[in-house]
Amino acid sequence: MKRILVATDGSPAAMEAVAVGVELAAEHGSEVMFVHVVPLVDVVPATGLAPISGAFLHELSEHDRTLLVEAAEVAAEQRIVATTVLLRGDTVDEIVAFADSHDADVIVVGSRGRGAISGALLGSVSRGVLAESKRPVLIVRAASVPVAA
Repeated sequence: MKRILVATDGSPAAMEAVAVGVELAAEHGSEVMFVHVVPLVDVVPATGLAPISGAFLHELSEHDRTLLVEAAEVAAEQRIVATTVLLRGDTVDEIVAFADSHDADVIVVGSRGRGAISGALLGSVSRGVLAESKRPVLIVRAASVPVAA
């Protein structure tokens, strides 16, 4: 295993996926590629205060970049070579296309199961990557996912 692609969105499950991806890289002497996908546009729904909805080009934020920096820091702590890439578009499509174009040996993604019933189901991104990818996909569940009260 030479290249491990880890997708992150900053969620607890994604942070678990980062840790697992780095652990795999350490065990196999692999490089890690961290990706975060942002939408092309942000959709603002109509509300009582703003009765008109709209779609606006997504402006990259410090938060978008920080997610990748934090993932790279986890790898650096283990002396793992890591690359970070910020992608734009459909999350599933971009992750799978990037894995294919960079010959990733495995894709590592987090899944946000919450509770007994929904915990048995995969999140939409992890399910989509699993369905679209021709490469092995490792889905990591967060050890503890906060539940809304």
